Amino acid sequence: MARIIAIANQKGGVGKTTTCVNLAASLAAMKKRVLLVDLDPQGNATMGSGINKHEVERSVYDVLVHRAPVSLVACHTGESNFDILPSNSDLTAAEVELLEIDNRERRLRAALGEVREQYDFILIDCPPSLNMLTLNALVAADGVIIAMQCEYFALEGLSALIDTIQHIGQTVNASLQVEGILRTMYDPRNSLTNEVSNQLHEHFGDKVYRTVVPRNVRLAEAPSYGQPAMYYDRYSRGSKAYMALAGEMIRREEKLAVAHSPEQALPTG
Repeated sequence: MARIIAIANQKGGVGKTTTCVNLAASLAAMKKRVLLVDLDPQGNATMGSGINKHEVERSVYDVLVHRAPVSLVACHTGESNFDILPSNSDLTAAEVELLEIDNRERRLRAALGEVREQYDFILIDCPPSLNMLTLNALVAADGVIIAMQCEYFALEGLSALIDTIQHIGQTVNASLQVEGILRTMYDPRNSLTNEVSNQLHEHFGDKVYRTVVPRNVRLAEAPSYGQPAMYYDRYSRGSKAYMALAGEMIRREEKLAVAHSPEQALPTG
């Protein structure tokens, strides 16, 4: 059964969409079944995955508002070998329309529940704000990956996001937790980067991924070709970083599975 992970940050421009697309491709390359949910009306994850947002017949809007089955709306990305629930500007209207619907914050959760057995990972690309779409993502998710730059103001935004995650965990989604903190656009030559990175380790410990995503021109260029970085330039530092992140995530999942296995709970001796 899929682990549902939202990639979030209330601050824009921190690499959320880049992370979603490249992590989805990297997990798929490791033989995992992956669904990427583009929950941002800009549709950048859709375009970056090689799907033309202007040509899709249905989008995640139809899933949220009209309860269209995920299996009818999802598109396969071809070479990248993952599925995507595409998004476009139609999704902007969903926020207003959802206000008139009962259990509006649980619409995505219900929809993904129908296909959860078909995937190993479901990744959700959240918009850069706390709105009804982000709320749907956090209610549907098991965990949140927080993508952030190691900058001073990023710490302030991180604190607000952690508070939001904790509030949702206490009210509508008891299983929600911080999956991990991913340092993006990382430049170890910058003293502030190292200072913020040290503070993250101090406060969040093992929640901080060992993998860091460097500033990389290839990562920035790949979306304009509708490709994840590993298919645009598989030897780039950015591509290698996301493959490393996928490996780190899978190892974490395996450790969790072992820790919660019935055999592990049995007394020894």
